[in-house]
Amino acid sequence: MADDAGAPASHVKPCYAELVAGRTYLWCACGRSRTQPFCDGSHRGTIFRPLPYTATADEEVLFCACKETRTPPFCDGTHNNLSTTYEQDDPDSPANRAIPAITAGWGGKARLDGGCTVCSIDDASLEIRGVIRHRQIIGADDGALHQSLFYLECGRGSSPVAGFGDRHVILFVTSGQGRIVIGRRVFAVEANTGIHVRPGEGFRLENDGSEPLHVFAAACPRADVISWGDTMPDRFEDRFPQRTVTLDPAARQRIGDRFFQMLVDKTIGSDVVTQFIGDIPQSKAMPHRHLYEESLIVLSGEGWMWTERLKARVRTGDTIFLPRKQVHSLECTAPGGMLVVGVIYPGDNPSINY
Repeated sequence: MADDAGAPASHVKPCYAELVAGRTYLWCACGRSRTQPFCDGSHRGTIFRPLPYTATADEEVLFCACKETRTPPFCDGTHNNLSTTYEQDDPDSPANRAIPAITAGWGGKARLDGGCTVCSIDDASLEIRGVIRHRQIIGADDGALHQSLFYLECGRGSSPVAGFGDRHVILFVTSGQGRIVIGRRVFAVEANTGIHVRPGEGFRLENDGSEPLHVFAAACPRADVISWGDTMPDRFEDRFPQRTVTLDPAARQRIGDRFFQMLVDKTIGSDVVTQFIGDIPQSKAMPHRHLYEESLIVLSGEGWMWTERLKARVRTGDTIFLPRKQVHSLECTAPGGMLVVGVIYPGDNPSINY
């Protein structure tokens, strides 16, 4: 955004700030301040006025720097659409060419800087319970503080009842078709379906077909194990009747030259956990951070996950865990692009980065 004298804002990415409870901060609205994101009086003589914000608690925030946000004073991701292309990095720069590649170790995991992890699933790592083969992919051992990720493969028949206690559970079906039973309700599911199971509810997978039903389940806050049982809890929150969302190209949102669709979010009652699906063209994103934990599943395509000092190969079927505030960059090397599905927690907007 330019001020009324035509001077453009000098920053695009949001400004990270640690706020103190009870203190009031003046956010620069004109873009002229030399102490971004805070006002230094440079708006004098313009139509702009700083916006005060009083912190109600000690908190970490991202103040908008591009001045185009629809949620002032905070970033809403609009800065990513100020250009027709998402901000990119050169994988062949001298600095990047010097970064070594690592391979997976125990458990199929390649561990990068700061707890960032790339995981490949192999049959030997799966446990068996009834018609279900399963394993935890991301948990406390990986440094996760806010979410965990599990893989479930349901053969023909009905699975035992799964539960995660007083947590939100966000599932995604990568292939197969069948049903999910939540309490007393039954929902048909197929590939590219996102599912929300609310705290205190249990669920069961059902598969009448000859092909397995492949499902990933994120538990938020983090859970270390799945609670299995034979009896379904008599609980279903009727005020949130919609529990499944499918891939819909018409619902895509632009972020530079990329697109994403919200799946499980506030519109179906998930106000602290968000699931999205997005496509990435052949490119390497500029290194950035988030204030939320993120887990990603690579649905198609291949490339590299980069951190400050390391990189690891990612392929279709792999999962990626990104801790809060960890610098990272996902590169797609496939000419046809990469499709990923992600869960962020705590957060509601996957386009916000800094």
